[in-house]
Formats: sequence, structure tokens, C-alpha cells
Amino acid sequence: MKGVLPFAVLLAILLLGPILLHPHAGPSGERADERLVIITPHNEATRYEFARAFREAHFAKTGRRVFVDWRTAGGTSEIARYIAAQYLGSFRDYWTRTLHREWTAQCASFDDPKVAAGASARSAFVESNAGCGIDLFFGGGSFDYMQMASAGRLVDCGVIAAHPELFGPQQIPQTLGGEALWDPKGRWVGACLGAFGICYNTDSLARLGIASPPAQWADLASPRFANELALADPTQSGSVAKAFEMILQQQIAEAGGNVAQGWSRGFQLIQRISANARYFTDEATEIPYSVQAGNAAAGMCIDFYGRFESEAVRRPDGTSRLVYVTPAGGSSTGADSIGLFRGAPHPDLAREFIDFVISQEGQKLRCFRAGTPGGPTQYTLRRLPIRPDLYTPQWRRYEADPDVDPYAPGTGFVYQARWTGSLFGVISFVIRTAFIDPHDELKEAWQALMEAGFPPEATRVFSDMGAVDFAPASGPIREALRSPDKLDEVALARELDEHFRDQYRRAASLARLGL
Repeated sequence: MKGVLPFAVLLAILLLGPILLHPHAGPSGERADERLVIITPHNEATRYEFARAFREAHFAKTGRRVFVDWRTAGGTSEIARYIAAQYLGSFRDYWTRTLHREWTAQCASFDDPKVAAGASARSAFVESNAGCGIDLFFGGGSFDYMQMASAGRLVDCGVIAAHPELFGPQQIPQTLGGEALWDPKGRWVGACLGAFGICYNTDSLARLGIASPPAQWADLASPRFANELALADPTQSGSVAKAFEMILQQQIAEAGGNVAQGWSRGFQLIQRISANARYFTDEATEIPYSVQAGNAAAGMCIDFYGRFESEAVRRPDGTSRLVYVTPAGGSSTGADSIGLFRGAPHPDLAREFIDFVISQEGQKLRCFRAGTPGGPTQYTLRRLPIRPDLYTPQWRRYEADPDVDPYAPGTGFVYQARWTGSLFGVISFVIRTAFIDPHDELKEAWQALMEAGFPPEATRVFSDMGAVDFAPASGPIREALRSPDKLDEVALARELDEHFRDQYRRAASLARLGL
């Protein structure tokens, strides 16, 4: 052993020396002076362009090299769960080791916004610098940012106070079509804009003999799309959950604001769309890729995913087999945001990155074509800037989507948070238990209905959404999801799963009898 030890030490020095001497390595192995840790659902193209541009801007400003350390953990919903777990461990350590207090069941409510600020654990958390080891949350819809801000995980980054000329009615409004674009307390701000819609493959539509491409959510419920849709699980992705919420919002609006009636109609529409699904993926980014590859004819996606994939398969003549469309009157325009974590290890650098993201230079990366002055160098990202001053003739010639202006009047859609906002999690839960978990039975019943010409009694049984109508959704279902005992949610999921499996089996049997 004595003879081996020197060689082991030498090997350790050779392997660990470069890391110890240069703790921050850049993308090509070059030395970095600073490190910024960001967790994001953004794709590689966005990560590449923003890391590259920020490195250059920071070096020009300070003469120091920065390494952007990207962390990816799936969609926004998965990121939110991961961050919650990190803060639980961090605050528990702070509570027991720094404050020298005993951890009890009541302490677990430290991140519950419904707990009074004066409550011991809650008060200690919002006054602490407990962190998650990450500086920034970059990308994803405003719902997850609102939840994190309310929990106390996001803190004021100072950008609104530092740039009053950018935030207000004459520049970036606080709301757009009912959607919040930034937090008045500065805990998160919109970094760009996005809507939700449909992507479809023109070659696949020709194969299916579909002359009129889908333009509205209801078009996806047509039997002509049976087994031809690509959908994603809303419990895994906030953007997917938001897209399904758009369907409910539109149906409620068409019902004259009758929430219960529109809720029922909306879920019947989502049911038929789900019945047409070839599969439900866990990754929202997979949908447009699968559609452009011909694995599905159409799908639901956020506008950026559709436009970016369309760009990726653009032909030399400028056409593309993948087309994205936002349903007229069927989607709001919301913010894809950025926020600073409590206890961020590099807060000053993080604030500088936020400033860069909302600057004109950062916004041009979103909307300019690759290779244009000030634009991205390698990837045309095809995102909509949040700054209204980018929607001017001065910049239009460089933009990838010069005809799109989310600030133009007449969108025909206003998001009403009072209708479904408090039930965002319920919507995802219902879709999973009523359509995803029993998907085989759902598809079998749908096929039987189509073959039988949709006989009335079978169709009625198939379409019955009574178990998840607005009354149970806003009452028992929501309460079960809020229960501190997670077994309540598990038991309800099992109950609804069995209910809908049985319902779809009965509908299939009735259809085969022609009833």
C-alpha cells in the first residue's frame, strides 16, 4: 500500500489539479473568472445564443470571462418541483444548524404563502438567505413564476426600479390581454412573449386527404385526425397546461362567461382531442419535432417551439413542411419570464444577466434572423420580444416574423384569471386522470364510436364529464390536491382513473351494439 500511495496522490493531482486551479471552465475549456448558474427549460439553441452573447457583453464591460452553467431538469413544472425540494433541504439545514431549532411538521409550511408572515418558520424563511445553489430561473410561463414568488423562492431583482422607463403603460405594460407580464414587486419579469397554437405537417395532411389545415382548437377533435395527433402531459409541462387552459377559456367565453357550462364543453373538446392522440409525451419540445418528422400530422404547442422547428426544416425556396398557427380568438399572449432566486450564489452577475436579457441587445437575439446585425450568430430563435420598441420599422427588416405584433389591438382574446386561474393545477390533474391514464380505453371507445357512426346513447356515455365538472373540480378535487396528505391525491387519482376506464368501456360496448 505504501508503494501505491504516491502514485495515487500523483494521479489525484493530475486529475483534480486543473479543476482546483481553474474552478470555472468555459465551453471550450478556457479559463473563466466568474460563474453564473441558470436553470431553464430552454432548448440548446437559446442557451447557446444567450451564453455566447452575454459572455461577450460581460467581457467587453469588465474584462472578465464568465461561464454560464446551464442546468436542465425538464419542463417548467418539473423544474418547479426540483427547486421546491432544494429549498426544503436548504431551509431545513438553516433552521436546524444556523438557528439551532427543532424541525417539526409545522416547519414544512415555511414556503406556504397562505401562512401568516409572522408564523415562525415562514418568517424565518422570508428573512433568510437560504438558497437552492442556483442563481436564475430563465424561461417558462408566468404561472410557475407567480407560484415561486408567492412561496418566497424568488426575490426582487431590482430591474423594475432600475429601469422605470421600460415598465409601464407606454412601454412594457403590466398586463396584456389579461396576462401578467411582470411582477410589480420585481420578483420576476417577462423576457419575451408567447402564445399557444397548432403545428401541422403539410405532407401528412396531403397523405390523409385533408385539404383544409387545422386553424382552430375544435379542428383537432375531428375524426379525420384519429391517431394522428401529438400531445404532451400537462402535469410535466407548464406551457402544455396553459395550452389546455386556453381551450377552456375560449369555451367559457363562447358560453357568455358561464364558467360551469364552458368548463364542461371545454373538457368534452379536450376529451375528443385526446382521443385522437397517438401518444402523450413528457416533453413539450418533442411535439413539433415529431410532427415535422411525420410521426404525427398535427399537435398542440407553444408558438416558439412550432416556429423554431419550422425554421429548422425550411427548404431553400423558403417553404417548410411544418406550419404553426395561433387559433384566432383561441389563445392569449403571455410572458416567458426570468427571476432571481433567494440566496443566489452570484446575485450581482445574475442581475446583470437579467438586465442583458431585457436590453435591446438581448431582445434582438429573440427575434432577429441569424447573421443579421445584432442578431444571433447560429440559430434563428423566432421568439417575440417583450419590448414594444422592437416592433418598429427600424428593426422589421431584420426580424424573422416581421408581420407578428402581439401589441396590436384586436386579438379577440382576453384571459380571465377568475375563470380558471385558481384551478390551473386541477386542469392538469383532470386531463391526466380522465384522458391520459385511461388512454387505451379512451381510444378504443373513440374508434368504436367512429365505426358505428356515433350512436346517441354511446356518445352520451362517452362524453359524460360529470365526474370532473366545475362543481367537483372547484370543490372536492381542488381540496384533495391541496391536502397536506398526498395520499388523498393518490386515492382520488385512482378513483377517477377507474371511473373513466369503466365509462369508456361501457361507451365502446354500446357503440358496438349500435345504441
